[in-house]
Amino acid sequence: MAYSSRNGRKPMERASKISHSEIINNPVVASFLINCKLPEPAEKHDLTPFTFPVNRTDGGGIAAVVALDGGYTETFVKEGFPSASVTFYNFGPLMFQLEDLRKIDADDFIDPRDFAKLKQLQRHSLVLPTKNVCLGGCDSLVISIRQTLRDFFEKKDADGQRLVDAVRWLVCHEWSGRPQPWVLARCPHYPDCNGVDIIFNSGGPDEVPCPLCGRPVWLTDTFRLHEAVDEEHGAGGILGYLIVLLEQMLLVQWIRAIHEIKPSLMGEVLFVKDGPLAFFGQTANLHKPMRALMRYLLEPNEVGASIRLVGVEKSGAFVEHAAAIQGLLEKGTLLMPSNSYIYKYIVPGTATTLEYGRSTYYGSKVIFKDWDGAVYVLTLPTAEYKPAPMATDFVDLANVLSTVGSLKCHMYENALIPVALVNKLVSLSDFPSSQLLGAFAKQAIRNGGSIRLEQ
Repeated sequence: MAYSSRNGRKPMERASKISHSEIINNPVVASFLINCKLPEPAEKHDLTPFTFPVNRTDGGGIAAVVALDGGYTETFVKEGFPSASVTFYNFGPLMFQLEDLRKIDADDFIDPRDFAKLKQLQRHSLVLPTKNVCLGGCDSLVISIRQTLRDFFEKKDADGQRLVDAVRWLVCHEWSGRPQPWVLARCPHYPDCNGVDIIFNSGGPDEVPCPLCGRPVWLTDTFRLHEAVDEEHGAGGILGYLIVLLEQMLLVQWIRAIHEIKPSLMGEVLFVKDGPLAFFGQTANLHKPMRALMRYLLEPNEVGASIRLVGVEKSGAFVEHAAAIQGLLEKGTLLMPSNSYIYKYIVPGTATTLEYGRSTYYGSKVIFKDWDGAVYVLTLPTAEYKPAPMATDFVDLANVLSTVGSLKCHMYENALIPVALVNKLVSLSDFPSSQLLGAFAKQAIRNGGSIRLEQ
């Protein structure tokens, strides 16, 4: 790493202009590159076993859409040495009736009052200490992050609901009517305390003492995000995992509300999540109770309704692959890539030793080319892990895909209206959002906020 110019009196150290020759002439480097393998390009005859024609329908009773998305931006609250930063999160669900969308589509002119019906968003905001910042009363960045998440999840919203109750409902299987304990396999005060299980029970407290060290353990510690926080380098490694977690816990909260208040509505709502149906990194273990919940909700309940849910991807290897093969797909066709297909054409790996998504996903990926030619990379929930998914593994497939096709947004390539709308309402831009939030945070801290900077 080069020397920087701290005070501007001396120049910063420049990188060498000839060191690349040492790498190019190194036989070890050349041998490594020769042994690297890339996914193969898909040919037309390869797609036939994985494709399935989809019949277009009127949506089969799906009347409303709930879209979930979020955004975050990290901003500096102290730019000297050492620097300090916090991260602002903005996320929430957007809900609208499909009939309101159809009415706008049929009108010659858009009434602002009708358009406002498509923008019914419930915003949630969170600020997370990220680097060289501690909350007042906390001794470290790790404890500050644990405390921040605990406080946020225990806070009541306008309807008196807490996200932590949705977490317990999920992990303790309260939805099943036969709740079971949730075991946290390691004390969050590790490595000082190790070798003990912490158990949370349905209906029990959100805080329990560690049976070994006696220090408090919170239900939100089950996310294990604190394990990826470094006191010196900060919490930058958890920022992406956290936004995915927040979106999906909000999804669980909505599912819980419908399940407990009016289960018959489950079949009338299409949940649209930005991104795949999966948990990654430290939170990956949550895919297990989420898969169990999907297994339960995909079976018709006492009123005959099962969940309709889809994850929509806008970037990544699968989106790039979909763009490469879109000319090979017929309109109204669903491609269901198997485990072997994924490791041959999309991501590097060996299908005989790897199972894509088994430890992270609670659904299966598909590529859908609708009847107008738009191509979408989707994740649809499945009751079990499917190494080679088939159309029969998905519930109400034609109605779900037909509804997805009816939500086309012409503003962006292969975009959906709910995803584009909710992203517009919750995303945080680098400019001016990041700069304005940074100025706001600095002023708040100077005026005596509870956040303190580590020296």
